[in-house]
Amino acid sequence: MRNVIGILGGMGPEATILMMSRLVAATPASDDSDHIPMLVDNNTQVPSRIAHLIDGTGQDPTPVLVGMAQKLASSGADVLAMPCNTAHSYYPAVAGAVQVPVLNMVELTAQAVARAHPEGPVGILASPAVEITGIFAKAFAALGRDIVYPADRDRVLSAIRAIKAGRIDTALPILEEAADEIATSGAPVAVVGCSEFSIVAPQLTGGPLALIDSLDVLVDACVAYATGSVAASNQGAKLAK
Repeated sequence: MRNVIGILGGMGPEATILMMSRLVAATPASDDSDHIPMLVDNNTQVPSRIAHLIDGTGQDPTPVLVGMAQKLASSGADVLAMPCNTAHSYYPAVAGAVQVPVLNMVELTAQAVARAHPEGPVGILASPAVEITGIFAKAFAALGRDIVYPADRDRVLSAIRAIKAGRIDTALPILEEAADEIATSGAPVAVVGCSEFSIVAPQLTGGPLALIDSLDVLVDACVAYATGSVAASNQGAKLAK
């Protein structure tokens, strides 16, 4: 018997499908019944996190995210996951609105980086919104680590918009340049901290950087929780590696 994973999706829809695909691939299974049941709210109408956090003009998505979480929990989800790093800027409200655990993608990723690369600053390839809200900065500061962002926020944001529009060839050179910049700063590792970037992560070389994809970390946590090999909490998850 598998625990049910509830996914707050639609941010964006392709990244949500990617998470589902990776979750299937990561699950030890020999038959349909071995796989993890998922309840997915692929809500493409969640108000723009970029418009709210970066532009300062958009609608606050908190009420929509809270409503999604409550609907998934009432529908039978045993644990919730948001495959969107930027949406974790609203994590406290979402986690506080339901009785089931909500996996914290950002905190889990910081823990995974610390285990694999215990020294040196950490690069962040993510939406400028996460720099503004400081969610990665807080997670890594709790572990005594400094973080490094690419200098040109607008250029990184343009890569996200290019991927959402299906223009992968436009985004890849921008991300390679950003990775080179982070490596030059002395960081040995970078987080792929945007689920749009997770779509193209297999094509990124990263140069001398080791790359840790936050979506893969979240998938591993979902598998661990759904199969009963580890417990989760609203403060993140104690993922054993």
